[in-house]
Amino acid sequence: MAGVATSRMGRHERIGIFGGTFDPPHVGHLVTAVNVRHALDLDRVILMVANVPWQKEGTRAITPAEDRLAMVEAAVAGVEGLEAGRWEIDHGGPSFTATTLAGLARIHPDADLFTIVGDDAAAGLTTWERLDDVLSISEIVVVDRPGVHAPVPDGIPCHHVEVPHLDISSTDLRRRIVDGRPLDFLVTSPVLTVINERVLYSETVGSHR
Repeated sequence: MAGVATSRMGRHERIGIFGGTFDPPHVGHLVTAVNVRHALDLDRVILMVANVPWQKEGTRAITPAEDRLAMVEAAVAGVEGLEAGRWEIDHGGPSFTATTLAGLARIHPDADLFTIVGDDAAAGLTTWERLDDVLSISEIVVVDRPGVHAPVPDGIPCHHVEVPHLDISSTDLRRRIVDGRPLDFLVTSPVLTVINERVLYSETVGSHR
């Protein structure tokens, strides 16, 4: 451990921002965060919980932000280098990556920021609000499936990190909860505890299939 500490002295903190709705967070999110942190030697990865995910708003019922944050906090508890982020919730309104990065840059002026995106998001980067700000404040990290190099629009520099592919979707998890099917090994036990204690994902969620 002393060698690791020594190697980090005198360098900027490296922070990954992994944004999402996390409705609910699952083991695929954790596998991604842990592997990106390792591959890029990040000091920490913040799983940033969207306040109002504008791309999904109106398409289905969204679980309240504080409930989603509680699930993420439960998911990362005890996982070295991972933490839950509530900046977008406290900021309020629709969540835009450029706004979040600007806020984090003010809080951590000496840190190197890395924006972590999946392959689908990478393909649509040119549609992002204030993409130039995102690129000027942070470095883009694209999560690749094994053996597949995700396409990125021309002219956008990025890091590619290959991560084990777990075909898990939050949509399917919500349906499983409504149908009473097991979530074992798909979400962590602490997350399942939060879901049960807060009675999340009622029949109304299942109607948005």
